[in-house]
Amino acid sequence: MEEFVFFGGKGGVGKTTVSCAYAYRCATAGVRTLVVSTDPAHSVSDVFDQQFGDAPASVDGVEGLDAMEIDPEDEMQRHLEEIREGLSEQVSAAMVSEINRQLEMSHGTPGAYEAALFDAFVGVMRDEAEPYDRVVFDTAPTGSTLRLLGLPEFLGDWIDRLLYKRKQSIDLFEKAAIGDMEPRRLMEGDPVLERLQRRKEFFEFAGDAMRTDAAFFLVLNPDQLSVNETGRAIEAFTERDLRVRGLVANKLTPEPDDDEEGRGARYLREKVATERDRLDQVREEFEPPLVAEIESRTREVRGDLLANVAAELDVETGGEERARTGPTGDSN
Repeated sequence: MEEFVFFGGKGGVGKTTVSCAYAYRCATAGVRTLVVSTDPAHSVSDVFDQQFGDAPASVDGVEGLDAMEIDPEDEMQRHLEEIREGLSEQVSAAMVSEINRQLEMSHGTPGAYEAALFDAFVGVMRDEAEPYDRVVFDTAPTGSTLRLLGLPEFLGDWIDRLLYKRKQSIDLFEKAAIGDMEPRRLMEGDPVLERLQRRKEFFEFAGDAMRTDAAFFLVLNPDQLSVNETGRAIEAFTERDLRVRGLVANKLTPEPDDDEEGRGARYLREKVATERDRLDQVREEFEPPLVAEIESRTREVRGDLLANVAAELDVETGGEERARTGPTGDSN
């Protein structure tokens, strides 16, 4: 299994439950694991009944499992502040107030939220992953996630063009220097070029990591809207050269016992039959396999119920290989 595992899907399908259950499964299999929430509706703290922040912290009672929650609004503010500081060092004082005004306006513009959140989870992949064997992401709903995943290619090309224009500009300033006059800009040590190059390397890392070191799973509910959304998501992932490894059907209706009668039992049987039709559709129309079919519970999934859900996930953890070879890689 790849180092990074993403669970995505339509909002409300149960991504947090599934991602936490998988992280729990990995940790109990001896795989050092970090679970990261990038969903605005953070529930990882609720699942483990423990508050988490933007730095990894140990999950109480689960050896080898850490968790963190990335707050989207905080990331937006941090992202804009970083841009403000970088630009303020490179322009005249008269331009600083205009930069501040433009950044304030950009706070609510389309794409700003996704860019900040993208920086956050790629930053985790690059800077927080080293102590762990597996990093599990409870991602934002499908639409936002796909916009994030499309950023490396789009912004990589954009940065290439900016680098080219900046180098042209500096070259002209250097050639325009007369006699002993120093050019106003120098290619070597130019802060704008350095910043652009860092961003280019950041996006190249993101694209490579998501295509070679990441596995993607989609969580769905057994209703037509969720199934349709999942189909569109699979197509979008494929267009970006990202393969969906498997599908998790969550919140299935438990079937009543054969001897149960009455209105409630009839309702449940009809609902179960409809859900089975939807699951048959998933098996027939979608290439990624169903790796779990998880029934709804009567109470929130936490504690012992989390362990039960984890047992229903037919997703490899890497602990199987560790058990065969031992922690150092030598055969037992």
